[in-house]
Amino acid sequence: MRSWIIALQRGAHSLKETLFGTLRESTSSSIRSLYHIALVSLSAWIAISLPWMAEMFLAHCSGLQDQMEFLVISEVAIAFLLIMLLDYLWRSVSNRKLARMSKGAGLALFFPRKDPLTQRTIAHLKYTHGVGRSVMMIGSTGRKTFVDPQGDLHGVLENCLEAKILLLNPLGEEARIRATTLHSSETMIGDWRAQLRSSVQFLKALKLTQKNIKLKLYPDYPHVKLVILGDHIWVQHYHATQDIQTMPEYVFRHTQQDHGLYALFYQYFVKRWENQEIPEYDLETDELIYKSAKGIEERREPFNWDGKDNVNTGELLLSDQIQFEAAGRPYQVSSFQASSHRSREIPSRLETL
Repeated sequence: MRSWIIALQRGAHSLKETLFGTLRESTSSSIRSLYHIALVSLSAWIAISLPWMAEMFLAHCSGLQDQMEFLVISEVAIAFLLIMLLDYLWRSVSNRKLARMSKGAGLALFFPRKDPLTQRTIAHLKYTHGVGRSVMMIGSTGRKTFVDPQGDLHGVLENCLEAKILLLNPLGEEARIRATTLHSSETMIGDWRAQLRSSVQFLKALKLTQKNIKLKLYPDYPHVKLVILGDHIWVQHYHATQDIQTMPEYVFRHTQQDHGLYALFYQYFVKRWENQEIPEYDLETDELIYKSAKGIEERREPFNWDGKDNVNTGELLLSDQIQFEAAGRPYQVSSFQASSHRSREIPSRLETL
């Protein structure tokens, strides 16, 4: 039954895209035809009126030959208009070059700031790009993005086919560094844990509706917020000291050319998602699933929302531990994995120092 529902959703979305594409093409062709008709009509009117305009101009100039002030003012005005015209032509040529470069890079839209009107426009565009499609996202906590009913992806995730989401693990050392750059208080780490918990609860509710929702928690410092919605990719960068909501947003569109940035960002997401060092969060059991390089499940660990380790030693998960291989070579693992390593008595190498 679910496969029939998905097939109907895809068929309805394809029909909608086809109708809108046809309407856009017909509208653009009509506008171009009207533009050419208006241009030809204006040219014909100028050609017909040129003799009459010349006679009027000569008659007017013959009566103003002795008025020096008017002639000086006219010369200054004409010179100013010529300067403005040349400046406009120069800027038009420069803008055309920039437009060609942007088109070559696949840049479709750019939003430098987010006032309420722009925010509504962004939310509408994301819904149009992502409804009935697969959603892929890299973010921090996700609360403002899709948990908040006013978030850009709230309606998109509720109406998507499947979703693959990468969020920041708030128990990692890099999350602490990011939090301290934004706020000097340690309470932000706890706030991030609460935000991630709300995101997990939202994704659990979506999974109960038979949607294919997968979540991974990456431990490293966040650099880019990435949302892939069909043929469009929305990109923001995480500034070192500013909130992501204040950053500009770029939209790249998939084209048939081989030099656009769409493919670059898409491959970046795929590499991150397929990285087996990033554990998957099981939305049913609240466990982190660690897999081998071949994708085979090796172990599961409960995710500790309070920031403590599994053996109740009171040790925070934010620190790192150093262990040694049999050859005596040191390597570093995060402390939230240490309890599993102690229980198995055989360390699993995560990061060589």
